[in-house]
Amino acid sequence: MQRTALVTGGTRGLGKAIAVALRDAGHRVAAVYVHDTGAAQRFSDSTGIPAYQWDVADLQACHDGVDGVTSVLGPVDILINNAGITADAMLHRMTPEQWWEVLRINLGAMFNMSRQVVPGMRERAYGRIINIASVNGRKGQAGQTNYAASKAGVIGFTRALALEGAPKNITVNAIAPGYCDTDMVAKLAPDTLHAITMGIPIGRLGQPADIGRVAAFLAAEDAGYITGATIDVNGGQFMG
Repeated sequence: MQRTALVTGGTRGLGKAIAVALRDAGHRVAAVYVHDTGAAQRFSDSTGIPAYQWDVADLQACHDGVDGVTSVLGPVDILINNAGITADAMLHRMTPEQWWEVLRINLGAMFNMSRQVVPGMRERAYGRIINIASVNGRKGQAGQTNYAASKAGVIGFTRALALEGAPKNITVNAIAPGYCDTDMVAKLAPDTLHAITMGIPIGRLGQPADIGRVAAFLAAEDAGYITGATIDVNGGQFMG
């Protein structure tokens, strides 16, 4: 059955791959972005998926944005909370601004977006929410106390909301990607990236499509008995 899916951070990297995978599964898809209008336009031109601009860390913007998507594509039955940032520093050098900005976007947006769609999902007795965590929210990473805390919070959020949603046929799951071939990872120093790759048993970075396929599976009606799970997609780097 065709559903309406909304993907935050959906015009680049993992979000783009997820949006395309959901489109290929037959769903109506909208992607949300905040800054890079050029990338969003190229995304829409190449995929045919509409892109909407708003800040997912702004509650009112999320309310207005979801209303806009719903008026065009119909009620949102699939939400992918993918938007996220990094602001790496060792804790003894980390500024309060670095700490709170990462939590505001990576974790705060989970509430802002889910709050808009859960009431409708409960009324219709159907929903799929998929939250993008991280391998570093599972195992930790020096220089990323803010990021690791936010992504560990995503996993706790997922489990609690899964319990709330289960009686209403709303599944809530998380995907914890390892290091993937995205713009964010490409910013790492070459020696750092080499060391990371050497620590991945499969011996390579993940591809965004690896994450997209898992998201499309969890979003399917056939995945209705899976909820509260965190799916590790990391090439064996962490096995929890």
